[in-house]
Amino acid sequence: MDKLDLKHFRIDSTTDLKNKATSYPLEINGKKVKVALKDTREKLGKWQDKLYAHGKYAVLICIQGMDTAGKDSLIREVFKDFNSRGVVVHSFKVPTPLELKHDFLWRHYIALPARGKFGVFNRTHYENVLVTKVHPEYILGENLPEVTSLEDVNEAFWEERFNSIRNFEKHIAENGTLIFKFFLHISKEEQRQRLLRRLRKPQKNWKFSPADLKERALWDEYQHAYEKAINATSKPHAPWYVIPADDKDTARYLVAKILYDVLIEYKDVQEPELSPEVKSNLEEYMEILKKETL
Repeated sequence: MDKLDLKHFRIDSTTDLKNKATSYPLEINGKKVKVALKDTREKLGKWQDKLYAHGKYAVLICIQGMDTAGKDSLIREVFKDFNSRGVVVHSFKVPTPLELKHDFLWRHYIALPARGKFGVFNRTHYENVLVTKVHPEYILGENLPEVTSLEDVNEAFWEERFNSIRNFEKHIAENGTLIFKFFLHISKEEQRQRLLRRLRKPQKNWKFSPADLKERALWDEYQHAYEKAINATSKPHAPWYVIPADDKDTARYLVAKILYDVLIEYKDVQEPELSPEVKSNLEEYMEILKKETL
């Protein structure tokens, strides 16, 4: 397939998630989508090898979405053909006691990819303006000096937190990190069907928790929190992409294709050339190796 029109997915101005589609009609379907994904991820893997050798950029990929949106399986399928030394995945859970003794960005900062590598955040620093926005009582557990009650967790608090995120992303972008932020956008009905499948299939039961239903009851609050976060932080150097995710194969392909189409525009990412001295002696080195006896 040709390059995607990124305008369908990238958030360049204020968006309303209610008007964003949760499905997307590709020009191909069925097994052809899997084939297209395989081809794209193989090309991404080769590009990652060049990035590793070039060593001047890092790539940070942030994956967010409601429960059952397909984050884990997407990461597995999109990065399957990467050299394991070139990609690191971090899954951020509830902050640990040590993490709570630092500012909310600390645990994400120390997990950033080094230059030459891809870093994938499965749930991200945005959890600090999503889950905590829906459950502001969690902020009290951060033991912040300026927050003594829920009344202190007001709009000014959230705006300052968005400002911290914008500054964080601007800083790492200015220092060589290419940032991609993907929101896997599923419908409420699709989530219901996926939760039902978890309950019906014994091998999937372990993924289910009664808390899933409590969080589902807060669907509108979460959608509002996502919309607010996306609109407040989608910038040219750190854009959000809203990915229709009702069909998992389509979502995986779209993420891989967007990554590839954007990254190949960095024409300066090339393997370093050998020094003239080494290059002029390549045949001699080959002869030495050929003459070796084991």
